[in-house]
Amino acid sequence: MNGGNTTFEMSIVDSYRSFMQRNSDPRTEKWLLMSGPGPLLTILATYLYFCTSVGPRYMRDRKPYNLKNSMTIYNISQVLMSIFLVYEGLVSGWWNDYEFSCQPVDYSDNPKAIRMASAVWWYFMAKVIELLDTIFFVLRKKNRQISFLHLYHHFMMPICAWIGVKFLPGGHGTLLGVINSFIHVIMYTYYLISGLGPQYQKFLWWKQHLTSLQLVQFCIIFYHNTQVMFGNCKYPRGINFLLAFNAGLFIYMFGKFYIRNYLQTPNRGNNQPKEVTANEKAKDC
Repeated sequence: MNGGNTTFEMSIVDSYRSFMQRNSDPRTEKWLLMSGPGPLLTILATYLYFCTSVGPRYMRDRKPYNLKNSMTIYNISQVLMSIFLVYEGLVSGWWNDYEFSCQPVDYSDNPKAIRMASAVWWYFMAKVIELLDTIFFVLRKKNRQISFLHLYHHFMMPICAWIGVKFLPGGHGTLLGVINSFIHVIMYTYYLISGLGPQYQKFLWWKQHLTSLQLVQFCIIFYHNTQVMFGNCKYPRGINFLLAFNAGLFIYMFGKFYIRNYLQTPNRGNNQPKEVTANEKAKDC
């Protein structure tokens, strides 16, 4: 019995190694956190354990931390990182080289292809850094904002980005990163202004428009990946399906939020919604 289990385990290991050797991009295998899925999964497991168990228990009998200065620095750094990612994504392909209808991955050592691969890695690192969003919620005792969808999104985005760096560092799927980073420039600017104090709330009249931009983002991503699935494009349909599915999920979620808070309750205007503010909801993305 033990011998059979050992043979089965060795078969799984051999299949894993064969898959990784056959499909991994050798250009990115030595980059930080790209040796295999282990380091990232360890980070994500620690993140979930802290945010759902250790963190809330630690904060139970403590006052919320005042993280105003830390969050100001964090939001500024996120704005700058997002600007950088938009720029890199455009100059590496989407400005005038990539085709919207179909764009395979360029695995060559062409300088632009390497630059796009680097941009995908930086996007992955940005998703890892964004795990701090939830940690800040825990330390500020904003546990109401840590929903299942929030945790699901922050858990899945680094995984999807890691897959991109490891196997598909370029091509069709990178448009998501460019659009998402552009939205994050606006989103973290909103958080930055919001965190400066109540005297700046008068400058945040555009909260509703931030939600609208989120919806437009997901609609573009949904269409961009869906239309490729029915064509003859040398880009994995499984990845297109995954990206389209997630975009559809968020269209549904944000659509319900928008209708409930901006169309069905017109008298509330730009006041805070009862359940969760638009910018808090947007922070899941």
